[in-house]
Amino acid sequence: MAIDRIAPTRRPQGRVVQRPSWHDLTFLHWPVDAARLRPLVPPALEIDTFDGQAFVGLVPFTMRGVRPWWAPPLPGTDAFHETNVRTYVHHDGRGPGVWFFSLDAQSRLAVLAARALWRLPYHHARMHLGAENGTLHYHSERLRPPPLPATSRIACRPHGPAAPAVPGTLAHFLAERYLLYALGADGTLRRGAVHHAPYPLQTAEVLACDETLVAAAGIPRPHDAPLAHYARGVEVEIFALQRLGRDA
Repeated sequence: MAIDRIAPTRRPQGRVVQRPSWHDLTFLHWPVDAARLRPLVPPALEIDTFDGQAFVGLVPFTMRGVRPWWAPPLPGTDAFHETNVRTYVHHDGRGPGVWFFSLDAQSRLAVLAARALWRLPYHHARMHLGAENGTLHYHSERLRPPPLPATSRIACRPHGPAAPAVPGTLAHFLAERYLLYALGADGTLRRGAVHHAPYPLQTAEVLACDETLVAAAGIPRPHDAPLAHYARGVEVEIFALQRLGRDA
């Protein structure tokens, strides 16, 4: 049975806990053997594939307006850079989403909060994002916790008009992900949802890609140039985690 990849793009019911914006997202992807990912993903989740091919992604970007819906922003936590390493999963043929191997972020307080509240593998990192003559430069150096070293230096240049990915295409499979999965402290599987307009995607030329974040996650990746897309930004609603049951 085909997985419904449109339903997660619709705004869900539930309580919104944050309304940040995401900016200057670069999506880098490599095809990998699903069998290499299988031991790194909870058994309750299936590796999601496109025409039988699994992928690992490296996604640097910037977050702004990060705060609980009920509170003003805290200095040093409302805007910061982030880079995540991820793959794609589904649960019993439904809910295609993201499994994060690591999320490196510039804000130490945000890292502590995300590890405690969301049970996501956040790491504190020294990070920088700059732009020069149409080229974006991302730099990340993980500080704590291990595994170390875990660094990245990415340079890319977006090309062409921006447009939403067409459902059924590889670009849509890789970029349009509105669900994330995590394990609670008690071993139960949790699922969170986000909602935003479709990404205004552009193709991107990768000028430099020197990184050890994927290897730090325990994944050998191809040395070939990644498939690359860029999105200038979206306004986001983040919904509370929901408990799905004990992982087995």
